[in-house]
Amino acid sequence: MRECGKLQAGGKHREDGSRPMDLERFFAAEFAEHRTVTEAAASALTVPFARLTGICVDSLKAGGKLLFFGNGGSAADAQHLATELAVRYVGDRAAIAAIALTTDTSALTAIGNDFGFEYLFARQIEAIGRRGDVAIGISTSGRSANVKLALRQARDMGLKAVAFTGAGGGELAGLADPLLMVPSTTTARIQEMHILLGQMLCGAIEIELGLAEEPAR
Repeated sequence: MRECGKLQAGGKHREDGSRPMDLERFFAAEFAEHRTVTEAAASALTVPFARLTGICVDSLKAGGKLLFFGNGGSAADAQHLATELAVRYVGDRAAIAAIALTTDTSALTAIGNDFGFEYLFARQIEAIGRRGDVAIGISTSGRSANVKLALRQARDMGLKAVAFTGAGGGELAGLADPLLMVPSTTTARIQEMHILLGQMLCGAIEIELGLAEEPAR
């Protein structure tokens, strides 16, 4: 047992013969990978992030709205980001039109039952999307069928189709523009960058709309 304040790491075998994980090594390796991906993303995504911000701001100024969607952890990100905008991010200000397409259980179960899981978001975009809105898909793999169909539906209706994904873009290349591809194949690291980029987007939108002051650095 290590002294209080340090992680218990490898050493003696457990009663079943296995060795306990080296928690200190694991902890350090996770942070090291996170730093590496963060630096690579900062280098690779400056231009597409600026384009995404501009598209969202232009839509909102013209009376449009932002529609977020994804599956699993990406669904949680969609809800998180839509709430930051509709309610507040940094401080009190006017509401910003943003909706997550992952929260209406009646719509989700009806669409899944009647049309199929792949239509969860496309059907909602067909119902409430309008030309000039922004459809924001989130998929770590870039292969989510319901995200792909939703982006196609958005493009067909004249919405702006954009997305967050991982290295290579999966099957979203050509469907989303811009496509913010986190340069990693590790799901956890991609998700970490997605929420970082998403919250940066919220902050940038507030500032560009004149609803918040740019922070002093």
